[in-house]
Amino acid sequence: MTATYTFDVFTSLDGFGGASSEWGGYWGKQGPELLARRLALYQADQRMVFGANTYRTFVELLAAGDQDLLDPWVTRMRHLPATVVSSTLKEPLEWPDATVAHGDAVDVVARLKEESAVPLRSHGSLSMNRALMAAGLVDYLQVTIFPVVTGQTGDDPILRGAADFDLELIETRTLDGRTQELTYRPTVHSPVDQALALG
Repeated sequence: MTATYTFDVFTSLDGFGGASSEWGGYWGKQGPELLARRLALYQADQRMVFGANTYRTFVELLAAGDQDLLDPWVTRMRHLPATVVSSTLKEPLEWPDATVAHGDAVDVVARLKEESAVPLRSHGSLSMNRALMAAGLVDYLQVTIFPVVTGQTGDDPILRGAADFDLELIETRTLDGRTQELTYRPTVHSPVDQALALG
């Protein structure tokens, strides 16, 4: 039985994974339900998977003392076993239980899905996860949508350049009366399959 893989990402309503620093962490919209939910998601045994850029960003923010990275769910995430996919990083890493996997992310994650005894989860790592979705390796796309539009200040568009996907909605939650968590099962969109289903 293969391990499931969840691509877990934060976004503004207009699809940006980040914004200029004037917004602050969580776009200034964190609340107790959001933070409790995040901690609950990370309590279960699982293995984190990061691309090299996301790993480096986490390490830089931790070194700078970013206050959002002191939230309990982030502390829990940092103490889960992790695989960092990179062609340049070398061990030991500045992460309690992380190893480097060299090679193409698609090959690395396909192997992890076969070998891991626990589910796999990736927070961020946008370009890596777009490639994994295109390869059919992402079982769940979990999107937390914050109630902001960052048309002028947004950066890191979460799905720009991605393939086309059909999304089956698996679960929805509203947190703190304003933030939406949506969990989907993605499948690569095939116009031929759609035409056959309609035909």
